[in-house]
Amino acid sequence: MGFFSNIRNRMKSGDEYEEMGKEDEDYVELDTDVEEPRSKVIVRPFVIEDFEDLKPILDTLRGGNTIALVNIKPLKDKDMVELKRAINKLKKTTDALDGQVAGFGEDYLVVTPAFAEIHRSNSTQKPHSNQNL
Repeated sequence: MGFFSNIRNRMKSGDEYEEMGKEDEDYVELDTDVEEPRSKVIVRPFVIEDFEDLKPILDTLRGGNTIALVNIKPLKDKDMVELKRAINKLKKTTDALDGQVAGFGEDYLVVTPAFAEIHRSNSTQKPHSNQNL
């Protein structure tokens, strides 16, 4: 007998069919409508007074859901060489995380993770002309 003939004969006898039905009674229902909790984006201010103040900023950025507003004025007034070193470290870490860094005024940096983008105005763009109106 062929494979299908064996199955057909078992189905006709009903014995195998009843056993299969009994096995199917024990099942687990899965809830597919469960939504994952969304994490909120945090905008957090920081102040850099010396190079060691970078560690909590970098750790927070590595978490991936924080936009950092960094006040660099205290370090800028204290030591420009240390400020450049701190900014380079911040840029390298941000690049590794696919984030962005931009100056905001003279005393602040905005540092974003990969999901956010900093709008940068294009200074080479010509203003719109109203001559054709």
